[in-house]
Amino acid sequence: MRTRGTMLVIVILLIVAAVFAWKIFNPRPMAFAGGSTVALADYGAADPTGAPADLANSDVVKRGEYLARAADCRACHTVSRDRLYAGGLPIPLPFGTLYSTNITPDKETGIGNYSDQDFLNAVQRGIRPDGTRLYPAMPFPSYTRMTDADALAIKAYLFSLPAVRAQNLPSTFGFPYNQRWLMGLWSAFFSENSRFRPVPTQSAEWNRGAYLAEALAHCGECHTPRNLALALDNRNKFAGALTAGWYAFNISSDNGSGIGAWNDDEVRNYLSTGHAAGRGTAAGPMGEAVDQSFKDIASSDIRALVTYVRSVPPIASPDLPAKLAPPAASSPSEGNATAEAVGKRVFEGACVHCHDWSGVSQLSPFATIAGTRGVNDRTATNVVQIVISGTTRHTPDGVISMPAFGSAYSDTEIAAVANYVTARFGAERSKLTDKDVAELRRQAAD
Repeated sequence: MRTRGTMLVIVILLIVAAVFAWKIFNPRPMAFAGGSTVALADYGAADPTGAPADLANSDVVKRGEYLARAADCRACHTVSRDRLYAGGLPIPLPFGTLYSTNITPDKETGIGNYSDQDFLNAVQRGIRPDGTRLYPAMPFPSYTRMTDADALAIKAYLFSLPAVRAQNLPSTFGFPYNQRWLMGLWSAFFSENSRFRPVPTQSAEWNRGAYLAEALAHCGECHTPRNLALALDNRNKFAGALTAGWYAFNISSDNGSGIGAWNDDEVRNYLSTGHAAGRGTAAGPMGEAVDQSFKDIASSDIRALVTYVRSVPPIASPDLPAKLAPPAASSPSEGNATAEAVGKRVFEGACVHCHDWSGVSQLSPFATIAGTRGVNDRTATNVVQIVISGTTRHTPDGVISMPAFGSAYSDTEIAAVANYVTARFGAERSKLTDKDVAELRRQAAD
């Protein structure tokens, strides 16, 4: 018995030591920039937090509306436009499905009874008024960097909206993942509970971009890989990750698999409109982020965000080839993939009218797929998801939509057309099977 007890103590100590070592050697999100940080009160340049200058003197509700958009609150907490912020959005995770909560000012089912401190505890620490711990699907490990003033401005905005009575849905987690108290231990190791600290050696624009990316838009929550404990691995910052069945691409400054070869205008256009010519069109969660957040952000803030993101060091992603494919032929009998009968048949029946055999759309540049990141991803993850669920883009010329084909075609047919598209328009053919497509369906729909 004594030996068994000793072994248990040793195992616990090893686990604690491993987590402690991870905390020491896993850098903080802005550590790549070098230099020390300072408290916001000691920062000598323009305050990088809050709403942009043209809203600085607006009332708190107006500022809160802007900050809520920058923090992308609506995308997760809204299912239908007539029930804004009423929650109910399914968030698939490896161990079950979580549903976003009602954050309207309804006193019974929403947050209408939250005090200012209750709201700060939930947003910055992941703790509800009754002490219940939130799961980090609510990105409080990023929101913890938000200032109290900005968080409370968002609260003021939310409380100005109509209350919606909508009961929160329970998660489908099994044991031990349904033990919320464990999130207290997780937070102790993986959430700093500290507000934003600028880097004085960086420009004011860079620090504004850092605040937008790290405290509000929480870019790393999707684009940074996670460790075994599902905490962000900042040693591979912005190197790309699979999120809810979609691939959030590498946005580090790597020239091949990141955005190092993009110019500033291309990055700005992608964030503002969801499209960069020759690079791709946003869909899935990123499309939602553009439509419900970035397209309404001030141009000065988009520039700051681009400045910060493009400063992140290059990290090569193994999922994306370093070189793009040459232009595809305009004839169906020429070019790559012409021998793949099933994929070609599906493409000819459902896709070619909009995307053309060359991959260069005659209808809209938003529908051009030749040269895009999606078709150059050898996993073809986003190609599959777009075929299944479709996509809608709000372009400067109006709304364009690709219909969902998930119910029209089988998993075998969707795998075939994804393999055909990557072979014809990408640098390397994907090798998806019907089982791969079924799993991607499950991840996105759970």
